[in-house]
Amino acid sequence: MGFNRFLFVSILLLLHSFMEFTKSQMPGFISLDCGGDKNHTDNLGLEWTPDDEIKYGTTTKISIENENRRQYQTLRYFPADNRKYCYSLNVKTRTRYLIRATFLYGNFDNNNVYPKFDISLGPTHWSTIVISDANTIESQELIFLASDPTISICLSNSKTGLPFISTLELRQFNGSIYLTPFENQFFLSVSARINFGAENEDPVRYPDDPFDRIWQSDLVKKANYLVDVASGTQKVSTKLPIDVGNDELPPQKVMQTAVVGRNGSLTYRLNLDGFPGFGWAYTYFAEIEDLNQNKTRKFRLILPGAPDISKAIVNIQENAQGKYRLYEPGFYNISLPFVLSFRFGKTSDSTEGPLLNAIEISRYLEIADASFDGGVVASIVSVYKSLEWAQEGGDPCLPVPWSWLECDSDPQPKVISIKLSNKNMTGSIPLDLTKLTSLEELWLDGNALTGQIPDFTGCPNLKIIHLENNRLTGHLPSSLANLPNLSKLYVQNNLLSGSVPPGLLNKNIVLNYTGNKNLHKQSNDGRNIVYIIFGLLVGAAILILGFIISCLLIRKGKKDHKQEPKHIMHVSSMNTTTTTSEGARCFTLSEIRIATKDFEKKLGSGGFGTVYYGKLNDGKEIAVKLLGSNNIHQGKKEFANEVSLLSRIHHRNLVKFYGFCQEEGMDILVYEFMHNGTLKEHLYGPLAKEQKIKWIKRLEIAQESAKGIEYLHTGCVPSIIHRDLKTSNILLDHNMKAKVSDFGLSKLAVDGTSHVSSIVRGTLGYLDPEYYISNHLTEKSDLYSFGVILLELVSGKEAISNESFGINCRNIVQWAKFHIENGDIQGIIDPCLGDDYDIQSMWKIAEKALMCVQPHANTRPSMSEVIKEIQDAIAIEKGGEGGSSDEISRTSFHSSLNMGLLDHGGDPYLSFHESVALPSAR
Repeated sequence: MGFNRFLFVSILLLLHSFMEFTKSQMPGFISLDCGGDKNHTDNLGLEWTPDDEIKYGTTTKISIENENRRQYQTLRYFPADNRKYCYSLNVKTRTRYLIRATFLYGNFDNNNVYPKFDISLGPTHWSTIVISDANTIESQELIFLASDPTISICLSNSKTGLPFISTLELRQFNGSIYLTPFENQFFLSVSARINFGAENEDPVRYPDDPFDRIWQSDLVKKANYLVDVASGTQKVSTKLPIDVGNDELPPQKVMQTAVVGRNGSLTYRLNLDGFPGFGWAYTYFAEIEDLNQNKTRKFRLILPGAPDISKAIVNIQENAQGKYRLYEPGFYNISLPFVLSFRFGKTSDSTEGPLLNAIEISRYLEIADASFDGGVVASIVSVYKSLEWAQEGGDPCLPVPWSWLECDSDPQPKVISIKLSNKNMTGSIPLDLTKLTSLEELWLDGNALTGQIPDFTGCPNLKIIHLENNRLTGHLPSSLANLPNLSKLYVQNNLLSGSVPPGLLNKNIVLNYTGNKNLHKQSNDGRNIVYIIFGLLVGAAILILGFIISCLLIRKGKKDHKQEPKHIMHVSSMNTTTTTSEGARCFTLSEIRIATKDFEKKLGSGGFGTVYYGKLNDGKEIAVKLLGSNNIHQGKKEFANEVSLLSRIHHRNLVKFYGFCQEEGMDILVYEFMHNGTLKEHLYGPLAKEQKIKWIKRLEIAQESAKGIEYLHTGCVPSIIHRDLKTSNILLDHNMKAKVSDFGLSKLAVDGTSHVSSIVRGTLGYLDPEYYISNHLTEKSDLYSFGVILLELVSGKEAISNESFGINCRNIVQWAKFHIENGDIQGIIDPCLGDDYDIQSMWKIAEKALMCVQPHANTRPSMSEVIKEIQDAIAIEKGGEGGSSDEISRTSFHSSLNMGLLDHGGDPYLSFHESVALPSAR
């Protein structure tokens, strides 16, 4: 007896020594204190290091009552944009790890908006983090077999609030308990790891568990966690050591406690995060009660709907071959529901009720294939790893692409666009670029690249190549002419030499090679003379044909004028007379004077004239626009344009055009009268002081206005570009329904061309900077203006202001961009809205507005995309779900540059992106 007592005490001393030893942290442990500023060791002996190697995001401190752990007093948060933000950790290949990420919100942004965002491991979507309590830690664990020497954990796809992280922990396993037949195809996402019979609510973890798994206490109280407990359930425990073997099985402290069903049953119900689905589930038993020879403990596991599982009988002492020894039956592939109800019931020949020490359940998470071009792009990035753009981390395309490339939507996506303009690239053009077989656009302009242009025949889908403003040498490769889809090639301002390949000159592509002193066209004088003569003959034939058609039209016009004088317009301009009939009513000046009481009531000033109130004899109220005599030359052209446009388009969200008048040197347009004035007046004009428009109404106004513009862009042939969208050109009727007005600056798009070159016109603050510099007008110019309007709807501020946006900022785009990119959407929301809005809808509109005001037109959305986002925001406000199954496709936003005074009457309040301001051919 004395010897046994001595042996027992010796074992306890050895265990104590082992526990002290494990406080020197296990190898393969990484504990990142996200947002922390220095190393520290916590009271468990875990060594924490700050995440100061990551270059993105913002750190902040939080304070939670009764939370004294240093690692939960800081966090790092990121912008709610279209990018992913990644941590990279070194691992040993073919080794199993546990990765744990935790999130403690603590209302760090003072918004009380519970964040919702995604977390991924490499290309695999790991989980959607949903914060439901500011003071509760949300934790996610994953067990994986490392296949590469580094792993990336990325945050992305913010739905609400700002993505953030509190801690990131990596724990290395040594054995094979988590070996499954599927570990090369599936991760294990931990759903439950429970210590039954726990002494208190504290979890068991390091150093009791040398691998720092967290075994939750069965005493924790939370929703649908271990409820429906059977009567007669009793806690039991022992101080004697448990033989758990040498593998990563449950630690001593977990196996030394248990629950026993004194009435013959143990029953529980709990939610399994991530289920229903297939998973890995194991139970852990050790007989820790001294049963005499007359007592037995036999029981079955009973799962509803799974009768075969109940056939197996557990006899712990027999199965484990003795007392105080571990027995771990389980299933490495079992289908489980989200709400799991289970029962252990004793057999008829058992004297004792069932006993349970611990359970562990994980869901199989399918590993996503890496992007098709991942290896190639990684090779390109490795050359420039010191540059910030090359450090985004994670898979190039999944779950969202890097900010400087675009990928297709295939399950294993391919890179289709690389945009590395002005990214400080040096050396030769990376040859790996020529291996991207699906590449459609390549933007390498504005760098310091040298050497020759490589052969891109391995990229048959290339459509656009930008290599301008580098230091490239050698010849322009003739192989470029063999690219079947090439439509634009820009190589200007390099050091190229030789002749331009004839194949490129003969292709129907946009080609700019200016600024290369030693690069010239191949001489072919004879062929050129033939081309010139042929061109002159074709031109002469066109002129003659045009003259004949004009004569016929004028003759027909005179005939029609005699027959239908009320529907003919005569416009005198530049000593010519044009006649057109579009069905618009031709008012007499006498009718106009009577209707307006001789222009008595002035409503306001438009783009090129003054607007007056009027009422016709039939009681119809009208708005009469009178062209000012001081703008007669410009106004005459606009007058002709306005009448031609307005008389042929009809849409419920466009102001109705009734007719015109042109007498006594006056040009007059007649519209329907809009009783509630302009949107501008309601946002920050005199009407704003009386009653502010609620957020839901602002969304409806945005939707109605957008539909009017969409009709101009897509419902008219040829399409019509407004060119002067602004809040003063959005009018509100007596029901506060919005209609777009003032087509005096409209421009018809030319079929078959992507832009219309014209004199730059528009209103400062709303003017597309790319259009301002290039004179190239596209539908996306209207999108820029509409993006500004959306920002005005969110903020209630004017587009240009000397006071509203702080020091050194006069432009709403710069101001809003700064706040939104820093996650401070509250900083731009109109205070007059109070709390009468859903922050999700506000984020949707703010982010879509920033997409609209992107510096490059080709990165802006279409108006139909904007309408879809507005409709989703309205659905959120009305308590419904957005109509899109996909989340916002957000783009990355770059800083703006105040360019000061420029040509074309430049204004210091215009905001330009640096890449727009540089010389380029678009």
